[in-house]
Amino acid sequence: MANVENALDSEVLSLDTQSEDVQDEGNIVLVGAPIEKETSVHFYPTSNPLGHEVTLLSSIMLNLGRMLGAGIYSVPGVVLNSVGSIGLLFVFWLLAPLFALGGLMVYSEYASMYPKRSGAEVVYLEQAYPRPQFLVPVAFAVTSVLLSFSATSSIVFAQYALTIFDVPITPASQTAVAITVCTVGVACELPIFLALRYNMELDHAVVGLSTKWSLRAVNFLTGLKVLSLVFLVFTGALVLGGFTRIDDPFANFRSPFSDSTINPNSLATALVKTNFAFSGWENTFNVLGEVRTRDPVRTVRKAAFLSLLLVTCLFVFVNVAYVAAVPKDEIKNSGQLVAALFFQRVFGEGFTAKTLPIMVTLSCFGNITIGQARILREIFASTKPFGTPLAPVCLQYFLTVFVIVALPTQDGFNFLVDMASYPNLVFNAATAIGVWLLRKRRTLAGLAPSKYRARNIYVSLYLLSAIFLLIMPWVPPERGHADVSFWYATYCVVGLGVLALCGVYYWLWIVFLPWLGGYTIVEEVERLEDGASVARSPEPTLPSWATASLTNGPNSIVTGNKKPYEKALAESGLSTIRSEYGVQR
Repeated sequence: MANVENALDSEVLSLDTQSEDVQDEGNIVLVGAPIEKETSVHFYPTSNPLGHEVTLLSSIMLNLGRMLGAGIYSVPGVVLNSVGSIGLLFVFWLLAPLFALGGLMVYSEYASMYPKRSGAEVVYLEQAYPRPQFLVPVAFAVTSVLLSFSATSSIVFAQYALTIFDVPITPASQTAVAITVCTVGVACELPIFLALRYNMELDHAVVGLSTKWSLRAVNFLTGLKVLSLVFLVFTGALVLGGFTRIDDPFANFRSPFSDSTINPNSLATALVKTNFAFSGWENTFNVLGEVRTRDPVRTVRKAAFLSLLLVTCLFVFVNVAYVAAVPKDEIKNSGQLVAALFFQRVFGEGFTAKTLPIMVTLSCFGNITIGQARILREIFASTKPFGTPLAPVCLQYFLTVFVIVALPTQDGFNFLVDMASYPNLVFNAATAIGVWLLRKRRTLAGLAPSKYRARNIYVSLYLLSAIFLLIMPWVPPERGHADVSFWYATYCVVGLGVLALCGVYYWLWIVFLPWLGGYTIVEEVERLEDGASVARSPEPTLPSWATASLTNGPNSIVTGNKKPYEKALAESGLSTIRSEYGVQR
């Protein structure tokens, strides 16, 4: 295996331990999230502490649950205002899933390289970029915390809730409702964390919170979301058929490309919003290690494709319904309320017109309470002092309240969607390039290509879409087509600032403080009683062999001279140690 290390030019060999090509694991150090200890019964592992309850149907529902959020109800008006024409509106609702398909193929290739590992993008980037050590998990942790606010869902909830009760949407009323629902959401999150904690400690004695029943709950709630969109599509069909109060449902479809724009900023803004609506197609890749099939990669790949296809059809037909019932200018000026405007146009001002807004508010509230819970729990292990990750939840709450209050009311939703997307575009581009890097390393190591190798056209498509959205927002938009009232590229600067903060935090934690204190950051993996694996960085202490070698003589570390310690590190090999695991899982 030494030849393999030489062939990779001293890079960490990024292979899963189950690969048949790896015979001597002692000579290969892997990076990435811990893999649970597994024993095999029949055809799938059974000792994963989370179980193996994810089937094809559950995989599809997990994806749909993420994709069928507030996006389809809140962004069509913004998209039309950006592109200018009905024809381009539909073009962008077809482009977004096309780029997502490229990402799906990229994820599938990564997953086939590491079929035991849950975590998706952060795990894949750790494999592709093992150096600098800890950079990927640190960057993901910092961006997840800083961008974990639920302000977008809170804002949409506030607007639709005010519409339901016929209360005028003013800056004061929207801010008050948004902060209130955010506060209630945080109050609901902490009991959820407590329940999850005791559920794990009692080994799923609380059946209602077991993985199996959680998946069943997801399936049920997602089914309701699908039915609500089917109802909206059916209503649109009645509009087109002339069975409603709409006089001319085809008026907006005449001259579909009139008023189109080719401004790069406007096109990028539209694509960011449609991408936001389709986000979640990769959700099942996050639980790859919990899939209960003979070929988990094939299952999540198929689930992602089927969910992406279904959502594309639903979203396109929903937009057809919007365009058929609501005049073009009203859609442009609707902000996030196009769905409410649609039902008002079709059903008037009665209770029926409030049915869909009620569904939207329930969907947003679910995203506020549970949407960030699992993400924060995956990043933060500490649950002191009350058995819940109180600190990150409070941080999320204060960040949410801050952005709700600080941003202009009419700009809050659009700015937050844009800003949250920008750092992720950097990760997307790095993920696409990482596929080519891993292919090269595997070829040099004499390993066979990945089972689900992505065509270069898909990798390039995914990469080019990220590059386009990173560059084009800097181009000035046409007058009247910007989606915020202040400087159009503010979100780009803030997104880059978040990434810069990741770099500063990494430098302080991994580089400067260890240099100042004369220690080295290493990671240890703790196997819990339930089989779960936790990778963490212990408190920096001198190892026993180093302590013994440094206690004698005037040049010990106690006197402030670090050279003996550095020499001992070099002789032991710890100065070049490579962590086997990178993130908590």
